[in-house]
Amino acid sequence: MSGLDDNLLDEADETVRVRFVVNGRKVACEVAPRDTLVDCLRNALELTGTHAGCEMGACGACLVQLDGRAVHSCLMFAVQADGATINTIEGLTESGLIADLQAEFHRRNALQCGFCTPGMLINAHELLSQTAQPSREDIRDALSGNYCRCTGYEAIVDAIDAVAKAHSENGGAT
Repeated sequence: MSGLDDNLLDEADETVRVRFVVNGRKVACEVAPRDTLVDCLRNALELTGTHAGCEMGACGACLVQLDGRAVHSCLMFAVQADGATINTIEGLTESGLIADLQAEFHRRNALQCGFCTPGMLINAHELLSQTAQPSREDIRDALSGNYCRCTGYEAIVDAIDAVAKAHSENGGAT
């Protein structure tokens, strides 16, 4: 190989150290500059609740909270999140709101195969954190970037609506 080819191979094998606060814990890992955040979370940090679906930001299975906002982790390079605070579905399970959403999804059979559920819950959590009593139209709009092939969405909307109503009736606690 020529010197140029050797340099390209060396660059392709380079890794970058990134640091995050993930689910309240400081972590660091070595990633290739081209590694997506979803791949880093799943492979390097073994947080498999975040799913890689379409890898184009269309299905919502890869949603995580990055500095408090829902983002598609398949559309971000891990190096772009260096220094960020990230919450995956595993990290949100301690929250009363997420626990209530999970219970209501289960009660209403709104999680059949479960592949889309973590992204749905991330979006629902963000919506209910910002809007105390969203309309069913607001809920559908918030979920418009999440694909589900099993439930037909009505049970999901019902579950989110029920949690929103319960939280507003009880002053934010169920």
